[in-house]
Amino acid sequence: MRPFHPLRPVRRSPTPRARRSLRRKIAALAAATAALVAVAVGVLVHVWTSYDIRQRAERDAFNTVYSAMDTYRRTGTLTEGAALDPAELPSALRHPADDARHTAYDGRVQGNQGPSVWAAQRLAGPGSPVLAVQVNMSSELHELRRLDVSVAVASLAALAAAVPLAFYGAGLLGRRLRRVSETAVRISGGDLDARTGPVKGGDEVADIATTVDLMADSLGRRLRAERQFTADVAHELRTPVGGLLAAADLLPPGETEDLLRGRVRDLRGLVEDLLEISRLDAGAERPVHAHVPLAAVVREAVARTGCDTAVTVEDTTDGTPEGDRTADPAATVETDPRRLERIVGNLVVNAHRHGAAPVVVTVEGRTVVVRDHGPGFPPDLLLHGPRRFHTGAAERGQGHGLGLTIALGQARVLGAELRFANAADGGAVATLTLPA
Repeated sequence: MRPFHPLRPVRRSPTPRARRSLRRKIAALAAATAALVAVAVGVLVHVWTSYDIRQRAERDAFNTVYSAMDTYRRTGTLTEGAALDPAELPSALRHPADDARHTAYDGRVQGNQGPSVWAAQRLAGPGSPVLAVQVNMSSELHELRRLDVSVAVASLAALAAAVPLAFYGAGLLGRRLRRVSETAVRISGGDLDARTGPVKGGDEVADIATTVDLMADSLGRRLRAERQFTADVAHELRTPVGGLLAAADLLPPGETEDLLRGRVRDLRGLVEDLLEISRLDAGAERPVHAHVPLAAVVREAVARTGCDTAVTVEDTTDGTPEGDRTADPAATVETDPRRLERIVGNLVVNAHRHGAAPVVVTVEGRTVVVRDHGPGFPPDLLLHGPRRFHTGAAERGQGHGLGLTIALGQARVLGAELRFANAADGGAVATLTLPA
């Protein structure tokens, strides 16, 4: 019989893959930030340098045409670079509206010439020639391209240095956060003495670590006070309950005596359960291991309950198909038989008390499955696990809610796993898996 899996989600600590993912995310964010800064700086440098080159070219052309015009008026000759009505002159400067100097940008490129800036001025009145000067910007733009390449190389070098540093820094942060996470996982697992300890730095991670430790201190004090109170109440009630049971023996036989003895026995059982829970909570229980036949121990535990329960043993060790398997009741396990009987007995009693017949106990390998055909476990129990003095649902009968709590505590002492689930066709399923 295949054991049923619980419906409640299992919370796990962050996996190494998730931790590495955090480091990658931080490194990727740093790389993206560095790349964005490099692109922004590169674009800004390119635009500003291009603007500066064009402004200087316009200024040089303006001053050159002024000098050429002065020389031509005085000597009638053209200086080097000056020309009258050149064929390449842009149309915007060929027919100026006045005699003032004007400039225009020419984006044409011919060989090593261009782009360039033209400056022109009419010699005299309307219809006179236009004296023009062309300033080539090819050398400056070549320097601009070299500057762009230099900025790109420098940006890539900075990016190559920033990514490892970011990855290393993310690793330091991840290790600090991992310490806090591991402490929280240990506390959630029941280790109330787990502490993160002092964390270097005065940042938010140190604040989280301090807060987790303070929370663990407060939680530990409250749980220890609750456990001590439970133990004290159970110890104090043990003596008067024993006296009540002795006094009930002195009553004359009859219906009243039977009723009183039954109630006193229930009260004594409750006190014993509380004492057992207090010992389990305090971690004072230690298993006594022995090699025992699992099927025989389960049958003995079921017989002690006095409930009509079927026990089935399935062999899974010979590798044969399920239909051809033979029972192997002599298979042994190393465990504490007394605690194992306690767990199985509580599960069987709980199934009869809160479920419905038939109740079937199946032994398969190291797994013991107890199933009833009642309404099943309530969702609250599947989500949060069994809680003392909480039966979960009225339709599951009456009780103190201690049976499953004790079974779960004893399973932890044995290092076993006890899971609760509901069968697809109805009924509660409790699966006990003993450690190898």
